[in-house]
Amino acid sequence: MSHPDEQQILQPADWLAPRGYVNGIAASGRLVFISGQVGWDAGQVFRSNDLLEQIRQTLQNILTILAEAGGEARHLVRLVWYLRDKAAYQAQAAEIGAIYRAVMGRHYPTMSVVEVAAFLEDQAQVEIEATAVIPAGEEAPAAG
Repeated sequence: MSHPDEQQILQPADWLAPRGYVNGIAASGRLVFISGQVGWDAGQVFRSNDLLEQIRQTLQNILTILAEAGGEARHLVRLVWYLRDKAAYQAQAAEIGAIYRAVMGRHYPTMSVVEVAAFLEDQAQVEIEATAVIPAGEEAPAAG
């Protein structure tokens, strides 16, 4: 890393670069862990059963929580996606990519995507966990 507060993308020189994520990130700073978010609003109401709309809301929820720590999308280092329907995800991959870029920009952290049988919230189509590293000096002031 050229500066101790920057993220370093870990990409072996002889590996094909992945699309839509990176293989690894090294970073230093304040760690932020965001529990699995689903596609409901601040009042815990699902406004849609549509996968695309739930993904949009879920990503926005992650950014809203991250902002509480003074973070932004560029600070994300890991996303773990849990999906109810892998085939629906694959069929709508282009639309999902467009939603991702509209909400998160062109910052691509490490990612894993897993299909699951069900969620605790029956209406949920997706759940995403997030980890971020906010460089020293960029954190939100302590509440108090």
